[in-house]
Amino acid sequence: MDLPELAAHLRRPEAEIREALDRLAELHLVSETGSVSFRVIGPQIGLLSLLSRGEADLARHQRQIEATRAAVAELVELHDAQPGLDAEVIERLNGVSAVRARLAELAQMTRGECLSILPGKAMSAEAIEAGRLLDESALRRGVAFRTIYQDSIRNDRASMHHVQRLASLGASARTLPTLPLMMIVVDRETALIPIEPAASHLGALVLRSRGAVAAICVLFEHLWAAAAPLEEPVATDDAGLSTLEHELVRLLATGHTDEQASRKLGVSLRTTRRMTARLMVTLKARSRFEAGVLAARRGWT
Repeated sequence: MDLPELAAHLRRPEAEIREALDRLAELHLVSETGSVSFRVIGPQIGLLSLLSRGEADLARHQRQIEATRAAVAELVELHDAQPGLDAEVIERLNGVSAVRARLAELAQMTRGECLSILPGKAMSAEAIEAGRLLDESALRRGVAFRTIYQDSIRNDRASMHHVQRLASLGASARTLPTLPLMMIVVDRETALIPIEPAASHLGALVLRSRGAVAAICVLFEHLWAAAAPLEEPVATDDAGLSTLEHELVRLLATGHTDEQASRKLGVSLRTTRRMTARLMVTLKARSRFEAGVLAARRGWT
């Protein structure tokens, strides 16, 4: 069946059918045999190809995250091994109070841009209040704010109120299901990262090395491009899965427990178990791991 025949059969405009077929061709589910003719590719070949590309994208993203973690660990090791390292290049801040004090200084010094990655399901009232006046002051000075939060922040009323308040002053915010670690970059000259990504309360490193700051900015831009604008609802795919559920599927397929998935997603254990149960029913899976495998076969990961 050629393009005109298909359009007539479906009672849709040829331009719309052409656009849909072009998209299927991009996904290697059909092949073009002529200017108006297409051939369906066997689902085993087409879907496996689609799944392979998705797995490659996921692996590339995971490698970038792991590279960032390794860079952080290397910086911490370098700092600890050389106590006399020039404070103009790297500085260690011990504890939450020291970090907040330095953030206050940086906020007042910021001239043009502040980039932030803030993992976690919600911001504490103390954290919101500590940063509110400084953030608002910087925004009124014309500083451009871009922040990436986890999807789970959308479920916390106080955090959303704070973020929307900043948005009304010109800040931009997006979300992703998971984030590698907390980081803040000021004017692309100074970066702040946790000493231990899994325990940010221990303190932070302030980096002024051009190479280190540039690498962190590259990671931020990569994540920003993949993130969903906060003012838009989280999109769902044709299977009805959100980005958060897709990430849960990936975690299940790689053997994560509900507790581990809950921490990575920044949601409660109860929420994780509810999502897992729904996925298992949909997939008719007998175990969490089987749900992950079956979802991968469907191309959900």
